[in-house]
Amino acid sequence: YWGEPRIGDIRDQKTVQDLFEDFKPQIVIHAAALKEVGAMQLYPSEAIQTNILGLQNVLHEACRYECLEKFLFISTDKATNLDSIMGASKRFGEVLVKNAGGIIVRFGNVLGSRGSLTQIWQRQYDSGEPLTVTDENMTRFMMTIEDACKLVLTALEQGKPKETWIMKMGEKYNILNLAKEITKKTGQDIKMVGIREGETLTENLMFEEEKSKVCIDTPSFYIICQLNTP
Repeated sequence: YWGEPRIGDIRDQKTVQDLFEDFKPQIVIHAAALKEVGAMQLYPSEAIQTNILGLQNVLHEACRYECLEKFLFISTDKATNLDSIMGASKRFGEVLVKNAGGIIVRFGNVLGSRGSLTQIWQRQYDSGEPLTVTDENMTRFMMTIEDACKLVLTALEQGKPKETWIMKMGEKYNILNLAKEITKKTGQDIKMVGIREGETLTENLMFEEEKSKVCIDTPSFYIICQLNTP
């Protein structure tokens, strides 16, 4: 039994404090974030308020409660792109969590999640519009919702403080080639829309300095041990 659900804003410190006092959680999975790259470029203060200060509110209360066993922060491979406001805010969040002794999991693009590429293309298909592709050279790491859940649960079960867990997602997908495979079946056109501010043609799973800190390399995961964070 999980008790009654509660709705609230992590940017409200009193709300977060009340939640921890009422529920006294043993495990915290922090997934609350603003994640749309273009919107965060336009409204950086919103990214800071939610992705950094909101996270800090949750971390502050988590550190006050001895009942807390694990704090897990869901991040993104966009944290390795500090040119975007969203990526930089998530990287800042990683540093906060690691310094507090939490565990980080870094997601790739989750197929079928809200706001994901496949959902956008589904809406375009339903309305008879062409599939939009940013650039012919754009590539992305892809993972399924099942993969994402497996990563979180495994990191919760086996993860240690200040570790970063990353699922091996194989080779990056070329987005244009993926769109072409779909349009072979649907008969739709493809529309090139150009790269937006804050976006990159490719994304990486790790920073260069992290590659030497991989302490466990399994067929499914990379695990990065503690780094000296700035």
